[in-house]
Amino acid sequence: MEPPPTPDPMLERERDLTATILRERSKLGHFIRRRVRDPSEAEDILQDVFHEFVQAYRLPAPIEQVSAWLFRVARNRIIDVFRKKREQPLAETVSEPDDDSEFRLDLALPSYEAGPEAVYARSVLLDALQAALDELPGNQREVFVAHELEGRSFKELAAESGVSVNTLLARKRYAVLHLRTSLQTVYDELDI
Repeated sequence: MEPPPTPDPMLERERDLTATILRERSKLGHFIRRRVRDPSEAEDILQDVFHEFVQAYRLPAPIEQVSAWLFRVARNRIIDVFRKKREQPLAETVSEPDDDSEFRLDLALPSYEAGPEAVYARSVLLDALQAALDELPGNQREVFVAHELEGRSFKELAAESGVSVNTLLARKRYAVLHLRTSLQTVYDELDI
């Protein structure tokens, strides 16, 4: 009697990769679509995330907590999209209460195309941004994320929450001031 064939490790890794993509695709797609209004742009981001996942999966070091890794990469890609749409300088953080189009924060992240140092700086900045967001009180974090990352207007948020536009503007302003202070230290350390 012959022993059973030895499983091919490469084939097993490819199966694991496929299973992970199938398992995470729906949740990740929903996460992206909630934050990016344009369906084709959301699909592009999803494809970029999975492309990066496939590249990282083939590296010798395994990815710990795959789901968290995928969502972090998706969040970074979403930030990239919104960053490209903004031309507002970092110093400009106050506006008239009835004009929320100028009340934006340019994250000023280095481009991936600028070389390995820029990729490292970008990674450090995104980690610092996430840590700074986590430090915010819930109501400030919610209005910042809704306005900056999801692109929702203050009027829409006020109608949905029952909180006045001025209160939402104040919450976002406090969030921006905190984020600016937190990120400035990192910018200074990286000498960007």
